[in-house]
Amino acid sequence: MTTTHNILVIGASGQLGTELTAALAETYGNNSVIAADVQETPQNLPYRFETLNVLDREKLQQIVGQNNIQEIYLLAALLSARGEQNPMLAWQVNMDGLLYVLELAKEGKIKRVFWPSSIAVFGATTPKDQTPQETITSPNTMYGITKLAGERLCAYYASKFGVDVCSLRYPGLVGYKALPGGGTTDFAVEIYHKALEDKAYTCFLQEHTRLPLMYMADAVAATLKLMQAPAGQIRVRSSYNVAGFSASPGEIAKAIRHQMPDFSISYAPDFRQQIADSWPDSISDEPARHDWGWQPQYDLQAMTRDMLENLAKQK
Repeated sequence: MTTTHNILVIGASGQLGTELTAALAETYGNNSVIAADVQETPQNLPYRFETLNVLDREKLQQIVGQNNIQEIYLLAALLSARGEQNPMLAWQVNMDGLLYVLELAKEGKIKRVFWPSSIAVFGATTPKDQTPQETITSPNTMYGITKLAGERLCAYYASKFGVDVCSLRYPGLVGYKALPGGGTTDFAVEIYHKALEDKAYTCFLQEHTRLPLMYMADAVAATLKLMQAPAGQIRVRSSYNVAGFSASPGEIAKAIRHQMPDFSISYAPDFRQQIADSWPDSISDEPARHDWGWQPQYDLQAMTRDMLENLAKQK
C-alpha cells in the first residue's frame, strides 16, 4: 500500500509509539513516516527521526510545514501513575499538545489526527461491567481528567470546525518491544519480564483486581483500521471504546504458570491500587465493532504465549 502524504508520530519512542510507528512504516513505506519524541534520536531506525517536545509549538509547525505532514498520531502523554506525581506537567503535556495539533488541523495544515484516550476517563461511579460507550465519566486522576477533557476537545473541533480527528479509549496495553511508561496497568508487562528474569514477581495491585487489557498487536491493528476507515463511518469523534479481554494479576500469573510452572507471585499494593479500583472490570465496544469492523485477535492465553516466546528471544 502506498500513500501520497507524510505521517508524523509524536511520542514515537513510547510503548505504543514504538510498535505503531514500525507498523505505519511497514504499511506506507519508511519515507512516508517521521518519528518524533522528546528523547534523543534512537539508533538504526529505518525511518527519519526528529527530536520534538510536544510543547514546542514553533518546532511542531516547522516540521509539519517543511515535510508536507498530513496525518499526525499524537501519542505523547504523561500516564496515570507519573501524572499523579506531577499533575501540572501532566496537564500541560496532555492538553496543550493536543490543542496545538487540533489547531493545525483546524487551519487546514493537516488532514487527519489520531489521539489516544484511555479507560482512565471512567471512575468510581462508572458501571464496572461491560462499560458502555456512553456512560458516566468521573475520573479521579489528572491523567484521566486530561483524557476526558481531550475527548471533549476532539468532539468540539470535529463538530465546530470539521476537524477529522479519530480516537480510541485504550485499555491497559501489553507488549514486548518496549517497556511501559508509568501507567497503572504496567504490572501486566512487568510480570512477563520478571517471570523470565527471576521466576517471581511482586505486584503493586491486589490479586483479584480485574482490568481491561489489550495485546499491543491488537492495539496497533485497531489504530490502523480506524485511521483507514472513511470519515463517514466514524460516528464517534470523542473516542471509541475498544476492548481486548479482562484479567487480574492472579489470572495472568496462572496463565504464565501454564508455561512456567515454577513462577511465583506476591502482592504489595501501592497508590496505584486506588486508581485501578476506580476503573471498569470490562468494556463494551459495540460501536467500534459496528462502525468500522473492530475485532480483537488475542485473548489472555494467546498473549501470554506470544509474550513469553518473544521476550525469551531478547534475553
